[in-house]
Amino acid sequence: MLRICLLGTAIVAITVVMHALGTTAWVAYLGRRFPGGKGLSHMRNALIVLTVTVIVAIGLHTLQILVWAVSYLILLPEGGLQTLEEALYFSFITFTSLGYGDITLDVGWRLLSGIEALSGILLLGWTTALIFAVVQRTWQAANKKDNKQ
Repeated sequence: MLRICLLGTAIVAITVVMHALGTTAWVAYLGRRFPGGKGLSHMRNALIVLTVTVIVAIGLHTLQILVWAVSYLILLPEGGLQTLEEALYFSFITFTSLGYGDITLDVGWRLLSGIEALSGILLLGWTTALIFAVVQRTWQAANKKDNKQ
């Protein structure tokens, strides 16, 4: 059990670093592209920024889910998840906490799926906070423009 917890913690660390790098790079790009929120008051720019922010976040989560899926293929004993497609499917429904239950891990390994679900909840929450911050910034920029007129 300790071994599985350590393996899960290592995978969580990898996915958190991926998310930190990806979201930090995206926020830094937005800061350079729209310094002080300038330009975000235009509806077209705000729409593009919000849409691309969501796409970037989904891309990050898909990469994180891929890390989990490949980890399952490497770590699980023979007879576990058979194909990359099966591992991706299992990882997607676990990471998002959808959990259909049509695929489950063997008794000795099911703790790993719980760790993935916890990781997914936290990283999806982080993404929600990021999207909220971007929405808030666009509202502030629009409000500044309205107050100047």
